[in-house]
Amino acid sequence: MHQSKHLLRTLATSSTSHRTAVVRAAASVGRRRHFADSASAEIVSTNDEVKQNAQEEREAWLWVDSVFPVRLGRWDIRSYIGYAREETLLSRLRSLLSRVKSHDFQVVSVEPHGKDGGVFVKFKYNAKEDESALQALLHDLRQTVHSHGGVPSWCGLPTGEVWLVKGKPWREDLNRYASPMVKVAFEGPDVPEESLYGLLRPYGVISDISPPSPAPAGMLRSVTVNFHRLRSATTARNAIHAAPVPASPSGQVTILRTSYQQPISAHVIRDYVTSHPRLFLPVLLFLLGTVTYTIFDPIRVLMVEGKMEDWFDYKQYAIYQWIRTNAFDRFSFSTKDSDTVTLASEGVWKERQDAEEALHKYLTDLPNTICFVHGPQGSGKTRMLSGLLKQQGRKAMVIDVGELSKAGSDSALVSGLANQTGYWPVFSFLNSVNNLIDLASVGVIGQKAGLSSSLNDQLKQILDVVGRGLSRVNVSHRSQRQRLAEQAQRKELKSKEDEALREQIEQGIWHDGRIDAICGNGVMSELGVGIEHFSEKDADVPRHALAQVESTDEKERGIIEEQKQTEEAKQKQQRAEDSQNIESMPVVIIKNFDSKGGGARKEELLNVLSQWAASLAEGQVAHVIVVSDNRENVKRLARALPSKPLNQISLSDADNTSAISFVKQKLHDAGVDVNFSQHELAYIARLGGRASDLESLIHKVRSGMTVQEAVDDIVIRGVSELRKNAFGDDIEDAKSLPWTREQAWILMKQLSKQPEISYHEVLMDFPFKGDETPLRNMEHAELISIGTVNGRPSTIKPGKPVYKYVFAQLVQDPTFQATQDIAFNEKVIAAAEATVRACEEELIALKDVDAATASWWGSQRVVEMRAHHLLRKMRAAQTKVEDLGRQNEQLKKVLARAKARKEPSRGSSWIGW
Repeated sequence: MHQSKHLLRTLATSSTSHRTAVVRAAASVGRRRHFADSASAEIVSTNDEVKQNAQEEREAWLWVDSVFPVRLGRWDIRSYIGYAREETLLSRLRSLLSRVKSHDFQVVSVEPHGKDGGVFVKFKYNAKEDESALQALLHDLRQTVHSHGGVPSWCGLPTGEVWLVKGKPWREDLNRYASPMVKVAFEGPDVPEESLYGLLRPYGVISDISPPSPAPAGMLRSVTVNFHRLRSATTARNAIHAAPVPASPSGQVTILRTSYQQPISAHVIRDYVTSHPRLFLPVLLFLLGTVTYTIFDPIRVLMVEGKMEDWFDYKQYAIYQWIRTNAFDRFSFSTKDSDTVTLASEGVWKERQDAEEALHKYLTDLPNTICFVHGPQGSGKTRMLSGLLKQQGRKAMVIDVGELSKAGSDSALVSGLANQTGYWPVFSFLNSVNNLIDLASVGVIGQKAGLSSSLNDQLKQILDVVGRGLSRVNVSHRSQRQRLAEQAQRKELKSKEDEALREQIEQGIWHDGRIDAICGNGVMSELGVGIEHFSEKDADVPRHALAQVESTDEKERGIIEEQKQTEEAKQKQQRAEDSQNIESMPVVIIKNFDSKGGGARKEELLNVLSQWAASLAEGQVAHVIVVSDNRENVKRLARALPSKPLNQISLSDADNTSAISFVKQKLHDAGVDVNFSQHELAYIARLGGRASDLESLIHKVRSGMTVQEAVDDIVIRGVSELRKNAFGDDIEDAKSLPWTREQAWILMKQLSKQPEISYHEVLMDFPFKGDETPLRNMEHAELISIGTVNGRPSTIKPGKPVYKYVFAQLVQDPTFQATQDIAFNEKVIAAAEATVRACEEELIALKDVDAATASWWGSQRVVEMRAHHLLRKMRAAQTKVEDLGRQNEQLKKVLARAKARKEPSRGSSWIGW
């Protein structure tokens, strides 16, 4: 307190020169401690003067745009380029702005705002008049920046500008990205549109300003400003945010709050789709169909063509073949398989030559029908087709119906067919999704959307694209063969020209024009007469030619002969072109065309394949060959192609002589002794002419087995397979078979004794009783073979030649025979007893009839005749019951003895153990 009084006395008596130092001392004391409320007025006025001098140093903000890329969304990768150059760009910008020295301009901080592509610059300056000083500083800053190459930019193009921030910077990092539309909210009264336009127009061209809309309670009224450029919107949003603007002449101030407004509101598309499904779903279907037809279908056609041309098979490339020839094959000890030679080509199977010739004729003619090749399994259908196609150099597309029928679902079937035909890309899973969409659309709009398609439609769509791919293959092959023919024709013409030139040189009448270009020609040439142009008149005529004088008749004959040769050449060329067109056609092979098993899904597949094969044949797109194990399947193809007969080729087993010749030839090629005895030839004859069994025999003999052992092994394996396939593993398995065990047993028992039996006798007798279905099913299973006469079933034979001995081996098994005979006899006994009961009931009824009609004339005679017939029928049935009963007792004794033989063996083995 004493110190303050001392300062006041000194201030009052001191001179003006010392007053400033004293004031500073007083201010220093004031910073150390507070003045009391009783301070004098002179001290207070002095402090106010100090504060007024301190306000001359001011702070403000600048906005520099286009330093970084404006981020348009999360996916915008340009922002990473800006992050990589951020330090360099900020350093260059600071040094560039620091060149300005007016009003003591000083950069305080540089804060990047990369989301909007700019930088906030905080600076200090000294000025008494704020507005004029800021405008002067902005002018100097822009002039300095432009004179030194412009604002530093992330892309190297100085397109940025310096702007004065009129509000407060807001460096937010929300997921609100820049947009040409800026929403300006009014915190206070509404700002007139003219004032708002004048405030925002310096930042860029404005397309539109929407009027203020009514806002809910608690919300600010706002307008939307549409800028022409995104850069103008970002600059305006960062320059005027939180800026105070006079709203009325009365002096009311409004704070502007800015934010970006996205051109499309969130979920607007989803809301429109859910609100208008009747409009959107048809448009979606149209767009999906357009995309599929314009984008995916051409790709699929190209992939089908690549499948036919082996574009994706690495084994067809020259580099692989060279490596295999020079590396793999040299270190491999395997030999080439001689079994690839067809039997007909070796001349050991005469019957097969007719089938190969018929197939060859079909492949060398324009396709107008389908070729149906049928024969039992193992008859050599696949071998014959592959050998003939390899011989002609034809490529084929193979569709295996047997593999497709194993598919467990519709999508698996579609994928399998697409894989076999080269159809790609395939979106089989989308059909399940489309089914769910259809179910949902039923609940939303009351009807299906139509996105899902049936299995029939999907198969037709795939095969339609495959047909177009085959057409392209046909055209490309034809063009390729035409180019080769033209090259050959040009080569032949060149050879003829060379031959004519050679003859002219030999006769001395050829003239080289290149010499004329150097030495000139004519009689004045220095090289003499050898340079002049020679003609046939100038040539030396041979002496023998002088004696030949052609007459007029000879010349006419020569002209006629020349015309005839020209005509023949044209015809020959036309035939060659037709042959090339036929050979350029692709070949489609449909294997295992059989309706056995598979259910409704396989039926749809066979129907679609039949119609597609008929369209290919009628359109002459490809040669279609359908391979089946049963001739009954030709009916489906005949319905698909009713206007033209099918080209049917039947394959059968070879005769005994051809089969033995085939076995001898193969074993001789393998280095095995082929001098068979009569006993061995008899064993080979048991296999018949079935190619698969003969090949199995050859393989077993080559591995060291004798002929007898090999045949016995084939028969034993056939017994095991037949017991499983014909009778089932157990009773439950037998119930799933399309025939009964009794029906299979009676056929095998009869066929083991006779090579063939009558079809109608078997059909009329027990256990078939006129039902043909079990016989047809057993034929499809290759257990039996039904022969025809004039198109009607006539005889029943074993399904394979070796089955005759398999049946005999099966019947000779005592235990199995007794079991099956007992089961068969029980069924016959049950049927006979039912007959007896029916006769008894009818006889009782006849007794009543006789009593009621005793007075009628002749009625007693009729009743007696009917009664005698029923009694004979009962006697036959009862006799059958008694005979079969005694037979069953004997068979049960056989089973008991078999059981007794097994029990001691079990006991002895247990004791030994």
